[in-house]
Amino acid sequence: MTVEETDIREALRPVQDPELGRSVVDLGMYRGATVRNGNAEVSIALTTEGCPLRNEIQRRVSDAVRALDGIRNVTLDFTVMSNTERAELRTKLLPGSSNASHDNTEQRQAATPVSFAQPGNRTRTLLVASGKGGVGKSSVTVNLAIALAAKGKSVAVVDADVWGFSVPRMLGVDRPPVVIDSMIVPPEVHGVRCISMGFFAREDQPVIWRGPMLHKALEQFLSDVYWDDPDYLLVDLPPGTGDISLSLAQFLPRAEAYIVTTPNATGQKVAQRAAFMFAKVNIKVRGVIENMCWFEGDDGKRYKLFGTGGGAELAQSLEVELIGQVPLTVALRSGGDHGRPVMVSAPDSEASQVFVSIADWIEAHASSRRTHPELRIV
Repeated sequence: MTVEETDIREALRPVQDPELGRSVVDLGMYRGATVRNGNAEVSIALTTEGCPLRNEIQRRVSDAVRALDGIRNVTLDFTVMSNTERAELRTKLLPGSSNASHDNTEQRQAATPVSFAQPGNRTRTLLVASGKGGVGKSSVTVNLAIALAAKGKSVAVVDADVWGFSVPRMLGVDRPPVVIDSMIVPPEVHGVRCISMGFFAREDQPVIWRGPMLHKALEQFLSDVYWDDPDYLLVDLPPGTGDISLSLAQFLPRAEAYIVTTPNATGQKVAQRAAFMFAKVNIKVRGVIENMCWFEGDDGKRYKLFGTGGGAELAQSLEVELIGQVPLTVALRSGGDHGRPVMVSAPDSEASQVFVSIADWIEAHASSRRTHPELRIV
């Protein structure tokens, strides 16, 4: 059988770029091929110099071409897209960004809308909040995201805790985002894509920003990142009810909120304030998640170190359900420290099964798509 260039093109059409999730042919990465005596030489243009997933692209392309009858060997010739080609790619992948001049970064950013706020957008946005720090909100966010991804859903996480960013470490992300003409392509691990201030600041570097800078950073996380319309966007909010929570309520008026609390009365009372804040900005609280509910000792007994009843009392006062009670376990704690979330390191554990049940509840209780009035922040 004689293999033609068109055969190679069609063989590569199903092959996706591992970062962008689109066909290498449709993205313009495939630049042609020649075949001589069963040897195929394929030209591929990478989106960026030093592409971190070059080896994976090489494997996918080689496997697809080698599967053709009559092909014995495959050689790849890599080039890199030009600045103009990257700008065109950004325009294709981020609707609305074409309205701005490619020579003006600020105009380009301002021209890109927050897709999650647009009518008809299918992404469910889940705001994970707490009234105070130290209740395990980020751990809940990360493991819940993985539980939803394990159900075959496309999942993304925005680490909006600008001061206490921890999601990349907890997920075990080992590489920074790729930037294509100011479009940020988030890394993916365990089926979850994420963006965080942690990619742009050292762990020992404090982020000392006032409200307007925080507002702009969050806007870029939502509009200048290539999210590709995930099924779920989880937002890990900072503790409290300050500027960031207000900005996100403005950017994401169709979101639904979930409150994380501990069983003790003090934690519950503080978490209640976060819930009341959402009521003020017309975002519905859908459920309460109680964390650190008990510790099971070697003797098999459950020790309720932080008291009891806080989650149930909060849910009752808010007239929503207590949708999960997460135990305190070593695997859950150490997993966050070492980038091995309990949903990955111990998927059959009691804690992991709680996250699976929370994901099931969220799946079964789809949000009503209400029209919200414009939020006015004073």
